[in-house]
Amino acid sequence: MTISIRLSESDSALIRKYAEMNKITISDLVRQTLLERIEEEYDIAEYEEAMKEYLDNPKTYSLDEVEKELGLV
Repeated sequence: MTISIRLSESDSALIRKYAEMNKITISDLVRQTLLERIEEEYDIAEYEEAMKEYLDNPKTYSLDEVEKELGLV
């Protein structure tokens, strides 16, 4: 897939220089950056959901309790 974006000359120069300094292609830089951003937003959403569930039911379990429940001990 090919994606085109419009950049100002200064943004383009900054991105090009950053890619050169890190010895990666602009395509790799953009791909890595976008995937990291998506992963961060997903992680935040998962955290917020887990916190909501915890606040609704703040029961916690020790490692020993979990291992026993799962039959690992």
